[in-house]
Amino acid sequence: MCENRRVVVTGLGAVTPVGNNVKDTWEGLKSGRNGIAPITLFDTSGYKAKLGAEVKGFDPGEYLEVNDILRTDRYAQFAVAAASQAVKESGVEKTVEPERFAVYFGTGIGGIGTFEKEHTKLMERGPRRVSPLFVPMMIGNMAAGMIAIRHDCRGPAMPAITACASGSNAIGEAMRLIRHGYADAVITGGAEAAVSPSAVAGFVNMQALSPAQDPDEASLPFDRRRSGFVIGEGAVALVLEEYEHARARKARIYGEICGYGSTCDAWHITAPHPEGRGGAQAMQDAMREAGYTEKDRVYINAHGTGTPMNDAVETMAIKKALGGEAAKRAYVSSTKSMTGHMLGAAGAIEALACLLALKERILPPTINLREQDEACDLNCVPNRAVRAEIDLALSNSLGFGGHNACLAFRRA
Repeated sequence: MCENRRVVVTGLGAVTPVGNNVKDTWEGLKSGRNGIAPITLFDTSGYKAKLGAEVKGFDPGEYLEVNDILRTDRYAQFAVAAASQAVKESGVEKTVEPERFAVYFGTGIGGIGTFEKEHTKLMERGPRRVSPLFVPMMIGNMAAGMIAIRHDCRGPAMPAITACASGSNAIGEAMRLIRHGYADAVITGGAEAAVSPSAVAGFVNMQALSPAQDPDEASLPFDRRRSGFVIGEGAVALVLEEYEHARARKARIYGEICGYGSTCDAWHITAPHPEGRGGAQAMQDAMREAGYTEKDRVYINAHGTGTPMNDAVETMAIKKALGGEAAKRAYVSSTKSMTGHMLGAAGAIEALACLLALKERILPPTINLREQDEACDLNCVPNRAVRAEIDLALSNSLGFGGHNACLAFRRA
């Protein structure tokens, strides 16, 4: 198939550190609400990093039966909840043939909480005590599988597992599935629940996490004081739909996903290429597909992790992709300053931010940006949201393994 169909977003769902639905999440991002606080999910005594961006007040019982909760990892519970919200809002269910309805849902790590719990049983109580559901609860495709079962999606149901680019890659590949005629609607996004002892210990020991004790001094994208990211969790889901199908049923349309770039640095397992070549190429590919011109007013939701290397290299990549003058004119912000780094879900919440920024003409800020680094000399929307007319929104995701993804959105 070689069709080139337009793809729009008709539903959103969110379970995040700043809200357990889309309304609260967006209000949190616009208002600069900091979702970072001391970790409560386990005892952080002995850990250098003690802060996280946890989901608060989430009740899986609103979305799952008791037996399903007992058989499901936290990351998949988040995914099912966000997808349920998005599908309900979109109204797409039963308007598309099940064989033309698909799921592409990303996660970077999958069921690490389940892995820790069952491995502890194995070591302390022996192999007979390991749950027979250990493997299906742990594996990274189960969120996609559970969403497909719940909403009768009989087309492709696949995960994207590309570290911190997982959510964006899932959304971009879902767009291509519709664009090229293999599906009419796709539930997509990303989920993660890795605020866990082993994950935090691993990130701490590779010196990736901020050791700050004050939540307002921890996640500091583009600030010269930055010292690492803050681990976050949650899920965001989008319903993508073929434009004419959505229009025919008079669906509400949030915006159009009109470009996607996916590249690999082919350089290092954790460090980005020092000249930002892969990130720049992903942005250029997405912009080209989106029909970018110099007249476009651009907003970029940056990967913006708050690690010393990432923010400087991403700044270089943005300048390469847009050109010096256009890069200076663009608005750039990192919502990770509020949500922490949601890993495999990061690209999904940042896609949500781009869509709602376009729709409402409000750009979420980079909070706690007090001392902007000279190596990050872009318009980083410091501390307060701004009202601005924008034509094109780009969402960047850069993952371990050298994975780069960029999504481009316009108003439909």
